[in-house]
Amino acid sequence: MTEPLWQLWWVWMSAALVMVTLEVLIPGYIFLGFAIGAFVLGVGLLVGISGLGLPITLVIFAVLSLLSYLGLRRVFGLKEGQVKIWHRDVND
Repeated sequence: MTEPLWQLWWVWMSAALVMVTLEVLIPGYIFLGFAIGAFVLGVGLLVGISGLGLPITLVIFAVLSLLSYLGLRRVFGLKEGQVKIWHRDVND
């Protein structure tokens, strides 16, 4: 019997590649978080995590994606004191 599609490591790696491509076309660090989550899950499946059902696999993907998104926000987000405050009209 063949494995279900969500348990194949190359499916998650392909999904990560598609999401990285989307991130290049539509920047904003949204798809990059999902791509990192899919990549880490693909690596996990490659090294031996198996036998997970679809709901557990999707929960793991969601948690990994959320953690990577929060990490990206911490690294690339707006830093303290970077807000530009205009004290006069920019057209003056």
